Amino acid sequence: MAETETYEPRLMARYKEEIVPRMMERFKYKNPIAVPRLEKIVVSIGVGSRAKESPKRLEGALEEMALITGQRPVMTRAKMSVSNFRVRQGDPVGGMVTLRKKRMYEFLDRLISIAIPRIRDFRGLSRKSFDGRGNYALGLSEQIVFPEINVDKVENVQGMNIVIVTTARTDEEALELLALLGMPFVRL
Repeated sequence: MAETETYEPRLMARYKEEIVPRMMERFKYKNPIAVPRLEKIVVSIGVGSRAKESPKRLEGALEEMALITGQRPVMTRAKMSVSNFRVRQGDPVGGMVTLRKKRMYEFLDRLISIAIPRIRDFRGLSRKSFDGRGNYALGLSEQIVFPEINVDKVENVQGMNIVIVTTARTDEEALELLALLGMPFVRL
C-alpha cells in the first residue's frame, strides 16, 4: 500500500516543479497557492433516444467510458421530454464521469500525449472554447482515439465531451496553464 500512496502522476509532478514557477513569474503571483490549478475534469457521453431503442448501445458506451477514464460512469437521464427527439423525462440518455486528483492528471496526460495526436486531420485545439471563467470544453467525435478501446469490438462510434475545470479567474490564465501542461492549441 505504501507504494500507491507515494505515486505521483508525471503531469502532477511537472505542474508542481515547472509550471507553478513559470506561472508565478508570468502573472506576478506573490504566493504559489494563488497559481491556477486543475480542479476537475468532467467527461460525458450522450446517446440520446438511441438508448431507449437499444439499451445495449448505452451499456456499451458506459463500459467504454469506464475503460477510458478508469472510473465507473453515472447514467444521466433526460431532464425534460422532447417529442421531436422521442425522449421522455427520466429516460436514460448518456453517462458522465467526474475525475479529480491523480485520476484527473492521468486522464489528462493520456488525452494530451496519446488521444489528441490520434485525431484525424488534427490541426490544434481551438482557443475559443473557454467559458470566460477559466474552464475549457472540447468535444471528440470518436472514442476510438483512446488506446484502451479495441477498435475491432466497437459496435458504434460514439463522441464525447470533455470539460476541464480550473481555478483560473480569466481565460488568459487558463490558456497559459493548459498550454504549459501540453495542450496543443492552434497557433495564432
